[in-house]
Amino acid sequence: MPNLTHLRLAAREIFDEAVRAADAGDAVRRAIQFKGSRPCVCDIEISNRRIYSIAAGKAALTMAYALEQALGASLDAGVLAGPSASPNQQEWLLASPWRWHQGGHPLPNRESLAAATDALQLLEQADKERAAIIFLISGGGSAMIEWPNGDIKLADLRLANKALVKCGASISELNAVRRGFSFIKGGRLAEKAPNCDQITLIVSDVPNGEEHSVASGPTLAPAADAPSALAVIARYSLRSQLPDRILQALETEQISLENESTAVRNHFVLLDNFSALNAAAESARRHGFVAELAEDISDQPIEAGCARLVERLEALRHQHPARTVCLISGGEFSCPVRGDGLGGRNSETALRLGCSANLNLAKLDHFVALCAGTDGLDGNSPAAGAIVDNTTIGRARAIGLDPENFLDRSDAYSFFVALGDVIVTGPTGTNVRDLRILLQNRSR
Repeated sequence: MPNLTHLRLAAREIFDEAVRAADAGDAVRRAIQFKGSRPCVCDIEISNRRIYSIAAGKAALTMAYALEQALGASLDAGVLAGPSASPNQQEWLLASPWRWHQGGHPLPNRESLAAATDALQLLEQADKERAAIIFLISGGGSAMIEWPNGDIKLADLRLANKALVKCGASISELNAVRRGFSFIKGGRLAEKAPNCDQITLIVSDVPNGEEHSVASGPTLAPAADAPSALAVIARYSLRSQLPDRILQALETEQISLENESTAVRNHFVLLDNFSALNAAAESARRHGFVAELAEDISDQPIEAGCARLVERLEALRHQHPARTVCLISGGEFSCPVRGDGLGGRNSETALRLGCSANLNLAKLDHFVALCAGTDGLDGNSPAAGAIVDNTTIGRARAIGLDPENFLDRSDAYSFFVALGDVIVTGPTGTNVRDLRILLQNRSR
């Protein structure tokens, strides 16, 4: 039966295999085929016309490179709003048809605005030519490409987004508010080119079935039952934290997409959280573990989510007392920021799991939990998350660390740095929400 070291190594291998299975570039390449000389996107044939593309989000660089590889000379031009580029990516971009902007995240920056300006200009040109447009949309695009309504300034955008990301609201709630003060969200970006056939390829960082909310839906109108921006503000007591110009925009918000275009409008979700979850479960079984997906433990408040994970893990272990069990969960726990520390919901989840009073940490039990973001980032830290085991709290207290103090300051990253237990991957080029991998067995 694996010992604690083996479980920790296995947890990291499972996570890495899951991230590889959610490769955004591979997903785009699979979506592009040719019928003779004509390109097809998800079996939709593009007739003889110019092809433009707009890519936005944390996976934008990966998706854009793959699209260019797949289409070759058929891709005429594109605008890309994404993260920082590696030296190799910068070299590629210099010779590519893409105009690249390093958009801000989690707060928009001037490049976010410049990306929107270039995208709107490209759409205007495309509409005159009746060109085809391929949108490549992934999580993070809400901040990386933006143009506000009315006279809202960049400083207003940054203050509003700072308040939103700290309040603990769900991604759907956050994006409901963001749509309310944006000129391009909620389907408005795509509306600028009514004469163009449009296909949107999505790498989703939102709950299943809510793809209209990825990057606040620049090409998709919000769902009929989407939360009201003003209701979200009231629920999280945000009114006093938002600039007046933002509030004015929200109070007069109207999303009316009434174009009766006969052009093609299709969207496809290439990858989502289940892409990673299913790959993680397959990896766990290859390791010889009993694996179970906890699909219902996904977007709860972080304390409730952690408690349910612990209960489910204990139940699974009791069902299989002679086996190593692996409970796999995804989504994004809501995690309000209480202090000025470093970290995010994944490192905090790991720390809460280690601290949980409900967890049976009998001396004979080996327990490991790895909690990390598939994008390689966790909150305001440089890590993807952290790994915790049944020795973590004891090791921390032995060197004078108080776990509760770190939780109170939203500083879980610093806690795990001190123990050498952060998970660092760097940007992964994909973004399909979080993974939580819990392992437990009984030692010999």
